[in-house]
Amino acid sequence: MVANRAGYVIALLVMAIVGAVQVAGLVSALSSSGANASLSFFIIPVIILIAVIVFAVITVRNLLSNGTWELWFKLDTFARANGLVFSPASAAPSYAGAIFGLGSNRQKLNSLFSVEGRSIDMGNYRYVTKSGKSSTTHNWGYLALRLDRKLPHMVLDSRANNGIFGGTNLPAFFAKNQVLSLEGDFNKHFTLYCPKQYERDALYVFTPDLMALLIDEAAPFDVEIVDDWMFVYSPKPFVSGDPHVYQRLFRIIDTVGAKTLSQTDRYADERIGDPAVNLVAPSGQRLKSGISVTTIAVVALFVAFWLFFAVGGMFR
Repeated sequence: MVANRAGYVIALLVMAIVGAVQVAGLVSALSSSGANASLSFFIIPVIILIAVIVFAVITVRNLLSNGTWELWFKLDTFARANGLVFSPASAAPSYAGAIFGLGSNRQKLNSLFSVEGRSIDMGNYRYVTKSGKSSTTHNWGYLALRLDRKLPHMVLDSRANNGIFGGTNLPAFFAKNQVLSLEGDFNKHFTLYCPKQYERDALYVFTPDLMALLIDEAAPFDVEIVDDWMFVYSPKPFVSGDPHVYQRLFRIIDTVGAKTLSQTDRYADERIGDPAVNLVAPSGQRLKSGISVTTIAVVALFVAFWLFFAVGGMFR
């Protein structure tokens, strides 16, 4: 894709220069032959062509001066070597994950994705939310892996990236009665949410060996399984072009992703009644929403202040 963009810019420059030369020559010929009446007809095309040349030159200069072109070239080369496609920027995907579908101006940035075989997508994701006249830009790093079977909606909220009051950094809040405690030290690293009555299904998926891999490879990240996708979220965008970042992402695919695939390749929701049907019953398709810890704290603080002044006023 980067090579195509470079080709477009070069082709644009060549066509603009050739066109400008031809039009200028024609204008000169007409002018010398006395065709002054037709001279103004060719001035506008010349101006447009000159503007195109200036725009193309400025674009190329900016790309080269800030290192963007070099980064894109490296990422494109890396993607091709790994059987992927690189895209500097593209429209937001129609994923059902927690960070997708929010706000406006949604787009993927510096993403690497597969076009053959199993669907893999990794990169950065950006969207904008507004509150009154102010706006906030949200940036995430993400990894998406397509699974073979549709699974209940489950979220592993990493404790390592939670807020000051222990609240989730995810832009979605889930009811606390959907929290499922697992054995060992897993609860020290993640909070697992699964739909009510799907606890046994969650235990079927999150076996001790998968939990160990999640702790070793994905503890700093939030993990979400929804429909037939597994998403890994970073609260900070990935550093594009950093080989260590991609080594870790591929390691997550090769360990956590591979184990999740093998563990769930025969999963069937018993509520459907037919193991051949790759569906989850409506009660397990989505987690129920809850209230954030921050919201509860703000409400509690407001009530405390109100009681303080109300009670204080009674004794005046």
